[in-house]
Amino acid sequence: MQIHNLKRKHKNKGHRLVGRGGKHAKTSGRGGKGQTARAGNKRRPELRDIIKKLPKNRGYQFKSIQKVLMVEKSKLVSQKDGKREKFSEIRKRLGLKGKKIRIK
Repeated sequence: MQIHNLKRKHKNKGHRLVGRGGKHAKTSGRGGKGQTARAGNKRRPELRDIIKKLPKNRGYQFKSIQKVLMVEKSKLVSQKDGKREKFSEIRKRLGLKGKKIRIK
């Protein structure tokens, strides 16, 4: 086997062409004059602004919709020191997750 008999496994990559206007001269497929005809034309879509204003977090609830859980004083367990039960302890005992608690 000699060097002139060797063949490549893959063909050479062609040069990648960069779009700099189409054919037919004049406006080169960009329509008329104005903002959209210029280079670097990237206008921000209005819909994107609306989407970005919406809350991103999963399970998000608007504060006006959140319901308050009313707990009566009789249901609270008082400790030996005479202190009231903490809200975190009430949540654990009643099996609540992230609700607002108000004591009557």
